[in-house]
Amino acid sequence: MNERYSRQMLFAPIGEEGQRKLKDSAVCIIGMGALGTVLANHMVRAGVGLVRIVDRDYVETSNLQRQMLYDEEDVENGYPKAIAAEKKLRKFNSDVRLEPIVADVTVHNIESLIEDIDLVLDGTDNFQTRFLLNDACFRKGIPFTYGGAVSSRGMSAILVPGATPCLRCFIQSADAGGQTCDTIGVIAPVVDIVASYQAVEALKFLVEAGEKRRNSLLTFDVWENRYYEMKLGEPLNDCPCCQLKQYPALDYAEREEMVTLCGRGTVQIAGNGPLDLASWRLRLEPAAAKVAANAYLLRAELPEGERLVLFPDGRVLVQGTDDLIRAKILYARYIGN
Repeated sequence: MNERYSRQMLFAPIGEEGQRKLKDSAVCIIGMGALGTVLANHMVRAGVGLVRIVDRDYVETSNLQRQMLYDEEDVENGYPKAIAAEKKLRKFNSDVRLEPIVADVTVHNIESLIEDIDLVLDGTDNFQTRFLLNDACFRKGIPFTYGGAVSSRGMSAILVPGATPCLRCFIQSADAGGQTCDTIGVIAPVVDIVASYQAVEALKFLVEAGEKRRNSLLTFDVWENRYYEMKLGEPLNDCPCCQLKQYPALDYAEREEMVTLCGRGTVQIAGNGPLDLASWRLRLEPAAAKVAANAYLLRAELPEGERLVLFPDGRVLVQGTDDLIRAKILYARYIGN
């Protein structure tokens, strides 16, 4: 086997056989923010054969404190996170096949994003998307590692269809809100710890060391020196996902056309179809105070003070407001109905 993995193969629970299993495995990381960048780093360096990375956002200065794959050049270039991450990851390990996807994860694409995947890793920052992952994974029988980090607190679990309860057995509502790193902050070490717990459970699963799986929801606070494990136990009898097989997050006929991105002063509008960025640059330049674009997105500074960010898949971010009505007015004014 490759000298690259020699120290990993010296670890007896993995060995040469385990390394071959990693090479034959495929994982999907949803969200390439703080958790996702650490997860991707571990999966790529470990030699997982296919690593699919999905994210809807682009790199901003506030990301650099904790999102380990990005740098100031990525901010200056306005790269989407999936693209910027792929550029770094390819330098780490050319043996791994990388699939970067710039997309918003919705009910319409989630099942195709995790098609032919052995394990899904949660790098998201909101419970709406996590419940979508939960329901899609349990419907398709794909395990996923759940992780969350905010302030100095973290939590992690691996959830395996048919062997453990699902996320809905612990958290019944995706609409409960709660604290986020955009509202109360986060320190980088807690992110690394959470993602490392996720990564080691991923490695156990991929090398088929199921008997070593941690059968608990781990929570901790690294600042207050608190550590707690709650056994996963039995699923809730009336769980709409893992017991009743209703999968509520997959039942919506239409995705939300407008959504406020928590704590960011940004409204995302789904749009009505693909956008040709070159054409839109020509259309917006006469009206906008400043327009900048690359192959992946277009940013237009508006005279009103807000900013529009256009993506080829049709999404538009209205930055500088969390007022849905204001965002809708600006979208209609510059993009149309």
